[in-house]
Amino acid sequence: MQSQNKQHKNKTVIKSMELLNLFLANDRLTLHEMAELSNLPKTSVHRMVGSLEEMGFLTRDQAGKYTLGLKFLQFGQLVAERLDIRHVALPVMRRLRDEVAEAVNLIVRDGNEAIYIEKVDTHQPVRVYTAIGRRAPLYAGACPRILLAFLPDAERERYLNQIELKPIGAGTITDRESLRSVLEESRKTGFSVSHSELENDSSAVAAPIFDHRGRVAAGLSIAGPTTRFQPEHLPALTKKVMGAAHEISRKLGWTGTGQTF
Repeated sequence: MQSQNKQHKNKTVIKSMELLNLFLANDRLTLHEMAELSNLPKTSVHRMVGSLEEMGFLTRDQAGKYTLGLKFLQFGQLVAERLDIRHVALPVMRRLRDEVAEAVNLIVRDGNEAIYIEKVDTHQPVRVYTAIGRRAPLYAGACPRILLAFLPDAERERYLNQIELKPIGAGTITDRESLRSVLEESRKTGFSVSHSELENDSSAVAAPIFDHRGRVAAGLSIAGPTTRFQPEHLPALTKKVMGAAHEISRKLGWTGTGQTF
């Protein structure tokens, strides 16, 4: 009996891996598509996908399609596209840090949150510390908000209509219409600025990184104490972060169509 149970569990693991392997060639899949591609019964796929989602290996979007989850990041086996972003971005991030003498962060979206996947610390003694793996809501802070700003209109509106805007720092935007206005401005200018939104007395400027399809893939930010992000400092900082984000986007295959900096 134990041997049969073990054999059944092994088959379940193998079939679950077969489902995950489908995402090597597909970015997003529905349950029906997974069942068709794997030739597994839809009931079995539904059960296994539910378990994989619960464990963080799969994530479901608003349209009901599944993508690989950021659980892979915790195991050091990041989803290929995001791993490419880290490898491509890191040299650019280091150079940007050296040019502006501030910390540089790389953020991607995970559902209704942003997660920090790479950082380069400043050498200055007074700094803003951010840990890889830190999460923040998409509406708060320059870098999370730049991801929200460049989402497709319908997806962005769904988020804005459902999310509760809670104060985190003294400067967190908690008025929905004010947030819409700030997001629209970011789409026009190609950058976002925040002061004391995620942490008091800290500031950031951020720009979007686009993939080869012209979709926002990540956010790049320069962050530091607010005293070093005064109005006279912002033009140079925004120019630098936009240029670096542009360079990373080009390296990811972005051709400049569909979005502008």
